[in-house]
Amino acid sequence: MTYVEQVVQWLRRRLDRDPPLADPRQLNEVLRVLAIWRSRAIGEAYVRHHGAKIMQGPFAGMDYLATATEGAITARLIGTYESELHPHIDAFVKQDIDCVIDVGCAEGYYAVGLARLMPRATVYAYDIQAKARAACAEMAAMNGVADRVIIGEEFKPEGFEAFKDRRCLVMIDIEGAEDDLLRPDLSPSLAQMPLIVETHDVYRPGVLDRLIERFSPTHDIVRLDPQPKTLPLPGFLKGASHLDQLLAVWEFRLQATPWLVMTPKA
Repeated sequence: MTYVEQVVQWLRRRLDRDPPLADPRQLNEVLRVLAIWRSRAIGEAYVRHHGAKIMQGPFAGMDYLATATEGAITARLIGTYESELHPHIDAFVKQDIDCVIDVGCAEGYYAVGLARLMPRATVYAYDIQAKARAACAEMAAMNGVADRVIIGEEFKPEGFEAFKDRRCLVMIDIEGAEDDLLRPDLSPSLAQMPLIVETHDVYRPGVLDRLIERFSPTHDIVRLDPQPKTLPLPGFLKGASHLDQLLAVWEFRLQATPWLVMTPKA
């Protein structure tokens, strides 16, 4: 069964309930499913026009998979995905970093992208999902960086201590589990590491404030909130409907997930 057939079947079952879509939350669920379907269709159109290659941004030219293991593929391919981080990525790339710890790597957008941008760095990419690890390995091979992308499964709070003598950049996107992982009391070496962390109050209420409290003594902290996307769209979308243009850069977020960019004070 194709994805479109799955969506149609799901929608028919949903509309058969009585009363159909009586609650605004139910309507929102249906609209979200349809929006994801349309976004994926736009992604397929992008691949037909341009191939599975990132168009712009810091990872421009990176060969990509035709689907993402989680989240929006189209925004990744266009290069607008998490564009709020682009200036900070550029700044860290210019520093003398010799390794990246990427926890929640998915198919490797950052793991492979940073390996390409930092040819002297080793990237340690972790994900608890087997399909994500396999996709990350495939994409690292596609881009010629498999020898510098070391893929692992689970990363524990004490794991940062193994990197205490390295010049590491830490990237975290683990759907609320950042609350459990980022524990300076268990890994004192975190005090010397710059971090980019996506926070998920949607899953762990209060986690953003807790991380700020934990890291304020040792880090200068910049909070970044999701912003409208302003990078150019590919040519085939310039004449598309406004809705399609919005869905092309939509990142599937349930609600805002601010990032914390944290730089050691000393």
